[in-house]
Amino acid sequence: MITPTPPSSALVPKRPLIMRLGKRIQPWVNGIVAKSSKIGNYPFYEPRDFPWITQLEAHWEEIKKEADTALQDLNTVPPLATISPDHRRIAPAGKWRAFFLYGYGYRVDGNCQICPRTAELVKDIPGLNSAFFSILAPHTHLPTHTGVTKAIITCHLGLTVPNETEKCQMRVVDQHVGWQEGKALVFDDVFQHEVRNDTDEIRVVLLIQFRRPVGILGKLIGGLFLWGVKHSRFVQEGRRGLKEWAA
Repeated sequence: MITPTPPSSALVPKRPLIMRLGKRIQPWVNGIVAKSSKIGNYPFYEPRDFPWITQLEAHWEEIKKEADTALQDLNTVPPLATISPDHRRIAPAGKWRAFFLYGYGYRVDGNCQICPRTAELVKDIPGLNSAFFSILAPHTHLPTHTGVTKAIITCHLGLTVPNETEKCQMRVVDQHVGWQEGKALVFDDVFQHEVRNDTDEIRVVLLIQFRRPVGILGKLIGGLFLWGVKHSRFVQEGRRGLKEWAA
């Protein structure tokens, strides 16, 4: 789920009342979570601060092998905008695809069976929220947008990175970073960010979202907000979209 800056499509369904209320309290929730954060409030974090990332990096070739198998025919992998209408605001049709293993705590059994080693490696990540292969097509631009809550942190593990690395990068606030195969990037997606792949090759990362380490108040408020997001219409529509795509 994303918050675009600004919307780029008039075809997005109007948010229901509960989502509009969530949008109004979002800054308040993010403020409490940021103050309660045990890792500070920064755009980027050091991967070594999260011990489980070392395990992922050590097994990245196994993960990539499973990703390559799962993504052999990209037409069988759903565009994120198809399964999650909220992403239509930033995702060009068919240009950003996602192969979900976990989404907002929900396990996608069929995909986990296709990628058993990856599923095994991610299932015990502390505070796991989502895990999926994120595929960005050549010559794709995801315009500036922000994530939904500081209660979660995002990790990208590079799996397939175009050779022209300077043409495939992400900007978070005023910092531009590229991906490296087998290496992780950790960032807070509530900060404004955009992504470009201006090459002729696809970019594939294992995208993981996990709960931010916070104090008691941040855990309570952030947890309630995430519960609301998990049970929102847009997440539930995404679950239905995945099932319909696989049918």
